[in-house]
Order: sequence, then structure tokens, then C-alpha cells
Amino acid sequence: MKKLSILLALLASPAMAASGPFFSLQNTNFVVLIAFIAFIALLVYMKVPAKILGMLDARAATIKAELDEARALREEAKSILATYERRQKEVQEQADRIVSAAKEEALSAAAQAKEDLKASIARRLASATEQIASAEAAAIRQVREQAASVAVAAAGDVLAKQMTADAASASIDAAIAQVEAKLH
Repeated sequence: MKKLSILLALLASPAMAASGPFFSLQNTNFVVLIAFIAFIALLVYMKVPAKILGMLDARAATIKAELDEARALREEAKSILATYERRQKEVQEQADRIVSAAKEEALSAAAQAKEDLKASIARRLASATEQIASAEAAAIRQVREQAASVAVAAAGDVLAKQMTADAASASIDAAIAQVEAKLH
């Protein structure tokens, strides 16, 4: 490999185009060729190509590790995204359940309020009916009392017109005697 690279370096060098003796230290092309070959030999001796390849391999390994880490992070992000989407779906379902439960509860409360209103109306109607019946009874009683007092007054007037003074005096004496008999 070394020999091939030296041969290619000699063939590709501009030293072939120079005039005069090529293998002379007076020829600058020959000196440059010797310096270049020495430089390449020094690099090979110091194992620079191996070090460069090692550095490139290390860099490639670092890049591969970073790519693997990026893939792992991407997979983790996908799983986190799926988890959040699942949680969002669960929360949406829970919110829907809460809304439907609230609607059912509101309908139930409305039905209960209607029933309570009907019961209240029935109680008030019964109370009003009782008050009307009581008022009717009071009115009938008042009419009867009024009729009795009118009848008593009319009877008193009739008796007063028909009664004489002697009969009135006898009636008063009989009433006094009757009261006296009941008191003793």
C-alpha cells in the first residue's frame, strides 16, 4: 500500500514536467517531492490516519448513540401523546356523563317540583273548600239566628198586641215564681 501511494505520488507530481536532472537537490520539484513523501511517512509513522479513523469512528458512534436516543425520545413522546389523548378521551367521556347526569337530575327535580306544586295546589284547594264550607255554615247559622230573633221579635209584637195588662202581670208573676223555684 505504501509503495503504491508513493508511486502514484511520483506519477502525479509536477516533477515529471521539470527540465534537467530530476534526482538532484537543485531541482525544487524533487525537493518538494521528498518533503511531501517525508511528511506522509511521518503521518503514517505517528499513526495519524488511525487516529483520524478512530476519531471518525468515535464521532460516528456518538452520532449513532444520539440518533438512538432521539428515536427513544420520539417513541417516549409518542407514548406520552397517546397517554394524553387517552386521558383527554376519558375526561371528555366523564364530562359527557356529568352533563347527562345533570340533565337527568334537572328533569327529575322539575318533575318533583311539578308534583310538589300539584300537592300544594291540592292542599290550598282543600283549605279553600273548608273555608267556604265554614263560611257557608257561619252564614246559615247567622241567618238562622237572625230568623230566630226576627221570629222572637214578631212573636213579642204579636203577644204584646194580644195581651192585656192583667194577663201581662200574671205572666210576669208566673215567670218570677218559676225563677224562684229553680233558684231554691
